[in-house]
Amino acid sequence: MAVSKHNRKKRQSYISVSSQIISSISQSSLESLLEFPKKKHISTSKLRPILKNPRFWIFLIFVLSFLCMLKIWFTFDPITPLKQNPLFTSEEKAFLSTGLSSSQLKIMENEKTDDKIEFWKQPEGMRYRPCLDFSVKYREETLKIMKDRTKYLMVVVAGGMNQQRNQIVDAVVIARILGAALVVPVLQVNVIWGDESEFSDIFDLDHFKNVLENDVRIVSSLSSTHLMTRHMGEKTTPLHVSPEWIRSRYLKRLRRDGVLLLRGLDSRLSKDLPSELQKLRCKVAFHALRFAPHVRKLGNKLTERMRSKGPYLALHLRMEKDVWVRTGCLPGLSREYDAMINNERKSRPKLLTSRNNMTYHDRKLAGLCPLNALEVTRLLKALGAPQSTRIYWAGGIPLGGKEALRPLTREFPHFYNKEDLALPEELEPFAKKASLMAAIDHIVSENSDVFMASHGGNMGHAIQGQRAYAGHKKTITPNKRQMLLYFMNSSLPEAEFNDIIMDLHRDSLGQPELRTSKVGRDVTKYPVPECMCNNSMTHSSF
Repeated sequence: MAVSKHNRKKRQSYISVSSQIISSISQSSLESLLEFPKKKHISTSKLRPILKNPRFWIFLIFVLSFLCMLKIWFTFDPITPLKQNPLFTSEEKAFLSTGLSSSQLKIMENEKTDDKIEFWKQPEGMRYRPCLDFSVKYREETLKIMKDRTKYLMVVVAGGMNQQRNQIVDAVVIARILGAALVVPVLQVNVIWGDESEFSDIFDLDHFKNVLENDVRIVSSLSSTHLMTRHMGEKTTPLHVSPEWIRSRYLKRLRRDGVLLLRGLDSRLSKDLPSELQKLRCKVAFHALRFAPHVRKLGNKLTERMRSKGPYLALHLRMEKDVWVRTGCLPGLSREYDAMINNERKSRPKLLTSRNNMTYHDRKLAGLCPLNALEVTRLLKALGAPQSTRIYWAGGIPLGGKEALRPLTREFPHFYNKEDLALPEELEPFAKKASLMAAIDHIVSENSDVFMASHGGNMGHAIQGQRAYAGHKKTITPNKRQMLLYFMNSSLPEAEFNDIIMDLHRDSLGQPELRTSKVGRDVTKYPVPECMCNNSMTHSSF
């Protein structure tokens, strides 16, 4: 377009710029340079003395450093998981975070992790609520028990933390049956883990005493009048004894000697007790046995970190070496690992807990073996767990380490345990204390949106009962006996397999299950109907 000489003289100016710089400047930036050359020149000349002043640069560095610190502070989230699973190398972590295709990552980003996903929906609780109303007769007997200062029951409980919990529940009930004061239970040092924790290290002792003040008198130690009394010990109590057996066996001795010492209470007391003793079992298990404040604090903190990005699944894996040995099962990782387990079992045959005449194959089909990582993965996928599911893994290091867990972590990469979620200084007070570590797992698992145990056990049973008592929160109970045949059928299409597995578990997702159909089962695992009522007007009463 033609331009007049007047306009050229008036507007035209020249800037010498290298071609490399010109190619890197946007059109808008270039136009601004051409339109306002004088202002640019003036502003630069004014800034030159400032830019040459070293104080300006020191001040600028200080301001930028301060802003960076502010950004780090405000973006730091203490709730989020702090690190990846320590079982994985840096290369494996990179694979877990980038090994998925872009389309898979997009699906994960778009996938909803709220209550609209079927997997996170809770079962129908049929309006069952805790109800622990005790009769007038029970309360009258309590007054007599509280006045008695002549009978004391001492107990020594053994095993892991959840096994100790069961024995403490029985100890309270036995003390009530005998009308004796219960001395705070002594926790035997665990032979396997060497944990020397005492009752008050794991449980809230003051809370324990306060909750049970209308049921059993609990004392921290024996009175001086009983210190020199000959303690009558009992080591041969049969399994599943009745209250009548307890009274006939121990009451006369207790009145004579003043103190009775019991050991090895595991499964010694019958699971089928009179109604009010069943309620007492629930009261001890679900109300009195609360973890110590410092344990609850860390357990609740890890729960918050797991839930900070949505619902999560707690998975209690039973894949440790001793579990494979005791159950008579094989991990199936390789011939070397199977041979290791078989040799261990042959050298220590007493470790096998039941049914010596059954082969491994028979045990597997009978549902007596823990699920391995591949079976857990297939089960979760069939039940609709999305790939974005955040999993809290409770339990010990599995035999085979990261290789044993690989089928799970490939399919569900958001996989954490307490070491991943906690800062080193947060776990330091619990180091080398297996019972306290188990208590932390217990809290995070109990608080989860969905819980599943790969092989029952004391922890799995305790959490199942607590989740039922809390309103029948979703708890998946693997139907191993019926589903394993379909797991072995490699010709079954995946869609058909998923439908079958889903049908097998429709009634195994935490719905109310009456204990009356489970003769001999513990009320602390099946609290309906003794400890829960479906009348909406009924409430828990102590």
